[in-house]
Amino acid sequence: MTTGSVHSFDISTGVDGPGTRFVAFLAGCPLRCLYCHSPDTWYRRSGKPTTAAALLTEVGRYERFLKVAGGGVTISGGEPLQQAAFTREVLRGCKDLRLHTALDTSGFLGSYADDALLDVTDLVLLDIKSGDPATYRRVTRTGRLEPTVRFAHRLADRGISIWIRFVLVPGLTDDPANVDEVASIAAGMPTVERVEVLPFHRLGAAKYAALGIPFPLTGTPVPDGTLLERVRGQFRDHGLTAY
Repeated sequence: MTTGSVHSFDISTGVDGPGTRFVAFLAGCPLRCLYCHSPDTWYRRSGKPTTAAALLTEVGRYERFLKVAGGGVTISGGEPLQQAAFTREVLRGCKDLRLHTALDTSGFLGSYADDALLDVTDLVLLDIKSGDPATYRRVTRTGRLEPTVRFAHRLADRGISIWIRFVLVPGLTDDPANVDEVASIAAGMPTVERVEVLPFHRLGAAKYAALGIPFPLTGTPVPDGTLLERVRGQFRDHGLTAY
């Protein structure tokens, strides 16, 4: 039985996929995004070792409720594709239960997702950090944009539904040219159903303090309504549905 490292799980509504969701947050992520609100998920050792069967038993406790609520299961992180075999087995088990499945990923490790994993994935919540490669490197400090774009094309070619997520950070990701690049990428994927513009927040600052890690965006303001609407408008100008 495949084992993995799970940081936590939660029940959410309308945030991590359609309907009410059972969301499992896996531990471990290769990126260190400047706006990350969960530094406690960066390392696999920070999670609890478990098996896919054990996690599916937990999902089973909510099976009837999730079906009545029109929801399903989302595997998030951290970065779930860092534990691709574990993620695949959990999603396969969820499909056996006839539950809707979603994968929440940056796409940076998209090459780790084999066809068998994508066969049991109904929806991908794809976090595109930035559309400009230089800004992407600035946001992640180590990552590259190209693997995410390649993964997005692969999803679209397979007909998998995509929800794009874009974190709006004043002074970091809000440049109009950068936003237009993200919108162009999203508009080129025929299975993109929506774009969610997520405003930067500082709710994770206490976690950084508890871990003794400096919060890199101290002093960065949250985006105001005018900026949010401008960015959503840029996505809409590309023919996309943006929230």
